[in-house]
Amino acid sequence: MQINRIGFPGSTLGDTPAGQRQAASVAELNERAREVLRHVVEGYVETGEPVGSRALTRKLTETLSPATIRNIMADLQDAGLLYAPHTSAGRLPTDAGLKLFVNGLLEVGNVSEEERESIEARCATAGRSVTEALEQATTMLSGLSRCAGLVMAPKTEQPLKHIEFVNLGPGRALVVTVTQSGHVENRVIDTPLGMPPSALTEASNYLNARLTGRTFEEARRLILEDIKLKRAELNDLTARVIESGLATWSGEPGGGSLIVRGQARLLEDITAIEDLERVRILFDALERGESFVRLLELANTASGVQIFIGADNPLFANTGCSMVVAPFRDSQERILGAIGVIGPTRLNYARIIPLVDYTARAIGRVVG
Repeated sequence: MQINRIGFPGSTLGDTPAGQRQAASVAELNERAREVLRHVVEGYVETGEPVGSRALTRKLTETLSPATIRNIMADLQDAGLLYAPHTSAGRLPTDAGLKLFVNGLLEVGNVSEEERESIEARCATAGRSVTEALEQATTMLSGLSRCAGLVMAPKTEQPLKHIEFVNLGPGRALVVTVTQSGHVENRVIDTPLGMPPSALTEASNYLNARLTGRTFEEARRLILEDIKLKRAELNDLTARVIESGLATWSGEPGGGSLIVRGQARLLEDITAIEDLERVRILFDALERGESFVRLLELANTASGVQIFIGADNPLFANTGCSMVVAPFRDSQERILGAIGVIGPTRLNYARIIPLVDYTARAIGRVVG
């Protein structure tokens, strides 16, 4: 499993006091500091509460006094990796501390056999369209991770085999496309009122003669050029039907669509008004979708799992959330889309990273 653990470069530290120097790297920390940071992060992930020096004395492999541990925690705070929410409290990791933990200290777990079987079953496309399978996989990933699940559904780039227009009544028709691999997609389009059934038949016959063996984008460019230059012997109604069908298929940015499931899970573990406000901001961003489409498209350009933590990601800054995402590929290693989860920064990264990675691989096997 390949993990690209660095998100956006040049990030700012969300909870680090102004004027503090840039956060330290793993290489700059001694073994004691690394172990203290690891236990603080693991405690935060488990409970969401600050971790104190006395609690750490029971967890560290080396016997250290609470005073020594407090000094180490103070050094980590000066380095921009920890902060104290209250003067007398323990410490919590900053976004930079979480990022350093994920980059250099995290031990990633394994996906259980039961989870593998569940993922494979939900990703299966038998009797379902690819979009339906992706929706099921995203819902499943949301449940296993207890976060919101997101997926960028792929645009169809496989060679086409057949297309058909089916009349649904006045002003509406169903467009059915079948790729050479057997993938079927259905979409409803608007048609001119009063259009005879023969126009749909003519549109189907024309398209099947032009698109066989071509990808949808290749066929679309050729057909639109035919219509523009009047190279095709089509009446006006048939040409309008064809243009409507092509526009419907390519109407979304990048040719894909964003599917989000399990948003309500982001409301779990809300403990303060400021937490609720962060989630409200995130809900607004999810509703708009553009930021997450951009994130998933970024994942499409990288190998393996990508992790974006809190302020490390300006596309959903101020939400106090992190995102774990991975691209999925076809049998020829072409990226088709991306799937991931979003939740609070105290994600159980060790568990969620392999879940996202395995789900992306499972989706690639069934849709590619």
